[in-house]
Amino acid sequence: MAETHTFQAEIKQLLNILVHSLYKDREIFLREIISNASDALNRVRFEMLTNEDVFDRDADLAIHITVDEANHTILISDTGIGMTADEIVDGLGVIARSGARAFLDQVGQGEAAPTATEIIGQFGVGFYSVFMVADRVEVTSRSYRPDAEAVRWISSGGDEGYEIEPAEKEHRGTDILIRLRDDAAEFASEWRLRDIIKRHSDYVNFPIYLGKVAAPDEEETPDDQEETAEEHAAEPVNQQTALWRKSPDEIDQDAYNSFYSSLTLDFEPPRRVIHTRADAPLQFYALLYIPHSAERSMFTPRKEPGLKLYARKVLIDEYNTDLLPEYLWFVQGVVDSEDLPLNVSRETVQDNPLVGKLKNVLARNVINDIKALAEQSPEDYTAFWHEFRAFLKHGAVSDYANRDRLLPLLRFASSQGEGLVTLDEYVENLAEGQDAIYYVVADNEEAAARSVHLDAFRARGINVLYLTDTIDGLLVPSLMNYKGHAFVAVDADDLSLEGVGQTPEEAPDEETVEAGELDDLVSYITGRLGERVKSVRASKLLARGPVRLVTPAGTMDRHQERLYRMLDKEVTDTARILEINPHHPLIANLAERLHADRSDPVLERGVDMLYELAMLADGIHPNPGVLASDLLDILQLATRPNTDGTN
Repeated sequence: MAETHTFQAEIKQLLNILVHSLYKDREIFLREIISNASDALNRVRFEMLTNEDVFDRDADLAIHITVDEANHTILISDTGIGMTADEIVDGLGVIARSGARAFLDQVGQGEAAPTATEIIGQFGVGFYSVFMVADRVEVTSRSYRPDAEAVRWISSGGDEGYEIEPAEKEHRGTDILIRLRDDAAEFASEWRLRDIIKRHSDYVNFPIYLGKVAAPDEEETPDDQEETAEEHAAEPVNQQTALWRKSPDEIDQDAYNSFYSSLTLDFEPPRRVIHTRADAPLQFYALLYIPHSAERSMFTPRKEPGLKLYARKVLIDEYNTDLLPEYLWFVQGVVDSEDLPLNVSRETVQDNPLVGKLKNVLARNVINDIKALAEQSPEDYTAFWHEFRAFLKHGAVSDYANRDRLLPLLRFASSQGEGLVTLDEYVENLAEGQDAIYYVVADNEEAAARSVHLDAFRARGINVLYLTDTIDGLLVPSLMNYKGHAFVAVDADDLSLEGVGQTPEEAPDEETVEAGELDDLVSYITGRLGERVKSVRASKLLARGPVRLVTPAGTMDRHQERLYRMLDKEVTDTARILEINPHHPLIANLAERLHADRSDPVLERGVDMLYELAMLADGIHPNPGVLASDLLDILQLATRPNTDGTN
């Protein structure tokens, strides 16, 4: 005879939320029930290791799912540990979790609506997720204990509670019969259930058989229908053995590539495969991939960053971004933890201390693999570096704990040679008397190589690093120095190369503006440019070009300015120091024109043009397009006939 029981107060509140408020992520009900069935199968398998007296000992350990598309029901059966009447009341009628009342009261007071995953993670009550899709559930169970009788639990998830009654069940385990709500009819589909199983429970350690009851109009007997379902489900729909849990010795490269392709739909094979596992202090399995390209394929289903996170082969987060630092989010793959509980949610994962420890281990594994690539195959590493250098530079800026591991991985183009140079190689080959690490900021390597700032360094045989990425604007300030060698920009205000490198050769017959004329020209240019420059001075370093712009001490370089603008931060244009080359013919011509006629319009426009060209060369001109019209203006002035008939 059936006995009626009342749900615990917290269960009532929980069911009310599940039934009336949650319409997203409803498919996880199947994942949760399969996880419970897998847990029951694991428990009975463990019991049978030491206990010979287990009921129905020869039953295959498996999960069977049968969908009746016509009647909108799903039957999920396992041959696990089973439950007695007392166990079914304790297991399905009570939330044994502190803080449950406070959480539910908070939700009831109008706080942000929780997701199904949040609630399951909060209480570990995945079974109740079934009421997101069911208007009636029957649970029939028979314990592994030989003397236990079968019992049935029945509920509609409402205030009336649940009924417990004796039942007949021939085999050990639990059957859950779900009668779907009208708005959940989509789940009465074999294809839909198969898709959910493949995405969430593909690697459950026991076979999952999926079948369907034949349609009524096919005029089969109930026995025929049962036979059809069993025949249809002859093969498991889940893989069971996860690739990442196998030994690397058992897996060839084709298998790795095939899994990567199925995960990402990337047509290019991955650059690197990182297959690792650990048993202490954390037990986990990880299969990670470094893609061929930093840009995600347009065909990939994984548009967001993050790794697939499993807990004991059950998917709990499709895109977990807490397992690797942000600069390694280009890495694809899966992580499977034996330590995380199955009922963890995305939200509780963030606060789980195990995840922080796992993040540190995985980050070091990836960095070590990249290091191995650099050491074992420099050519392949160069290709990797060109694709992913911004990420590693980001790591050197942001990940202080791993900075010493990341800095040796950095590569730079430089003014000496076509190849890339490491910081160690640069330091090992410092010029005589050199202590600093010199660098030039430019938009690309070609622009860096043409920089007028490099003349003095080339003349002295001093190597200069090319910094051409936006992130470099943060890299140098965050490092300050490398192994005691300070980073110094080639356009630094207080730059001095006295006693550094080779003695530069003096150019023969060098034209030099006299001191008095030079002072007059400096004064004129200062007045003409006004607040556009901080000051004007004669250069001690310029050799090839007529002018250069110097960044005043304590101000931002142009990469930093660009970063601030990208971050929508207010940036005041820096007034730079203009240095002029007293040995350059153009400067000599300007000095001569100034001496001849201070009101010469060519002189005015020539000074303006020199300043704008200096900005253009350094990549800081605010509007390069205006240069075309300015050039036409000065050409027109320069070619205008003089009043005396001469040019």
